[in-house]
Amino acid sequence: MDQRRRRRRRGRRQTRRRRKRNLLLKMIILIILIVGTIAALLLWKKYGPSKETADLNKYYGVENDNQLAIVVNNQIIDPKGMITDGKAYVEYSVVRDYINERFYWDPNENTLLYTLPNGVVSVGVGSKDYSVGKEKNSEEYVIVKTEGSTAYIALDFVKQYTNMDFEVYDKPSRVMVNTETGSVDVAQVKRDTQVRYQGGVKSPILTEVKKNDKVRVIEDEGDWKKVRTEDGFIGYIAKRSLKDVTKEKISRDFKEPEYTNISKDYTINMAWSNVTNTDANSGILQLIAQTKGLTTLSPTWFHVADTDGDLESIASTEVVNYAHQANIEVWAAIRDFDGGINSYDESYELLSHTSSRKNLINQIISTALSTGIDGINVDFEKISEECGEHYIQFIRELSVKCRQNGLVLSVDNYVPQAYNQQYHRKEQGVFADYVVIMGYDEHYGGSPEAGSVASYDYVKNGVEQTVKEVPSEKVISGIPFFTRVWKETPKTDAELAKAKGTDNEDYTMNVESTAYGMAEAQTVVEQAGVTVEWDDKTKQNYATWEADGSTYEVWLEDAESLAPKLQLIKDYNLAGSAAWRLGQETSDIWDVILKYVN
Repeated sequence: MDQRRRRRRRGRRQTRRRRKRNLLLKMIILIILIVGTIAALLLWKKYGPSKETADLNKYYGVENDNQLAIVVNNQIIDPKGMITDGKAYVEYSVVRDYINERFYWDPNENTLLYTLPNGVVSVGVGSKDYSVGKEKNSEEYVIVKTEGSTAYIALDFVKQYTNMDFEVYDKPSRVMVNTETGSVDVAQVKRDTQVRYQGGVKSPILTEVKKNDKVRVIEDEGDWKKVRTEDGFIGYIAKRSLKDVTKEKISRDFKEPEYTNISKDYTINMAWSNVTNTDANSGILQLIAQTKGLTTLSPTWFHVADTDGDLESIASTEVVNYAHQANIEVWAAIRDFDGGINSYDESYELLSHTSSRKNLINQIISTALSTGIDGINVDFEKISEECGEHYIQFIRELSVKCRQNGLVLSVDNYVPQAYNQQYHRKEQGVFADYVVIMGYDEHYGGSPEAGSVASYDYVKNGVEQTVKEVPSEKVISGIPFFTRVWKETPKTDAELAKAKGTDNEDYTMNVESTAYGMAEAQTVVEQAGVTVEWDDKTKQNYATWEADGSTYEVWLEDAESLAPKLQLIKDYNLAGSAAWRLGQETSDIWDVILKYVN
């Protein structure tokens, strides 16, 4: 009996111990589950894909319901657009900067222009009508609308003259514009997934894409690819969600206009002749008589009289006839300086008004035809950055009139630098027959330091940079037939102190210079009694001497310095060369020139 009780007590104790063990085990398991769940939640929070959606209005920069978001190719543009009467309109600046730079808006005369090879498209504000030259046309929609001083152009009209396509979408209101050509990278979506704002599963979702949707691949960024959807979302998709990238050729039913040009079948040997009055025209006859191999003469006959576009002309039919008898063409130079206008502000005022450009162009063409001139040489040197779009529109419009009348159009340009991109050399290369590089004034009158007017590397760099934008067979390389004799005098202590903290702080010399023709410069060196030495860096003969407490320096232009510059004509397949400031050149100089132009 006692044994049974003892066994029952042991059994109850064992049962209680099992229950305690089981309870402890359950508690441990529960703790593990809780800890695991928390860990999983933390891991999910850290590494799991976010379901947060992006604020699309903020993404596109839209601030009100009237704005139309704009995507051009692979770039989101400021939402400078609107939907009106079911048509998409985009601000002129967006059209010019991102879609088709050839559209031109004149805010002074409320006119939209587009230049074709043989005519200019013209549209007035609020009109459905437009003209192409003398031909009248009409659309079913208003082509140009304005809000204040801002012009908006219907994309349907832009598309008529642009190799592009576009589509309008809503939520939010946006337009997807595509101007890409050639082949692009595309990929198909493997499975339903999301396009995210940035690479990473925690980035907000821009949009959903479905299996077999096609996306344009922009960049490869590790495990993610930057893509653009067909409806204008630019974001990121995980690589594993995309099939292999392939090339797709873009094809549209658009015919580019053909801007034809006049092209000479010989190497051009051109010279500018600086003529300031009608009496000086007689000097051109002597110039023609003493030169060898000259194919083209550009006398400075035309100047702009005023900002209304009136023309001052000293053109001479006698000189033209004499040149033609010598088989020399005459391309009259038109300048925006040394005449009635002579400032950046005046050139801007002239060129920013369509009526004044038209007035000037009509007078140029009329005078050229009545005088028998063969071409026009544009030498505008007062073009500010803000004037650039007006200047190139002038070149476009002038090219139309020149093309219609069989006149050669050449345009002078500085050696390409970051600060003169407003001359739009690439667009000149489309509309002009020849683009001329003024390959001199590396060191100019008023320069804070002495140096070569046109070192070889300076001229070569001008050629190299120009042919990147302009077909080489249209490029004429201008070279100087002059140099500068420099006079350097040490600055006083007072002058050095005054210059401290200014741009001239590093220049310790007062510098003066005098321009001389090649023969004159040789005479100056001979009179100084010094011997010239070849400077291989500039590829010029160099001389220096001391006199009257000053140092004199000169980098000569002569037959030796011209040869490597003229060789660039052949090396780069250029149209020819142009010389500035002809004088009493010696026969060896003409022998060098003839070697490279024949």
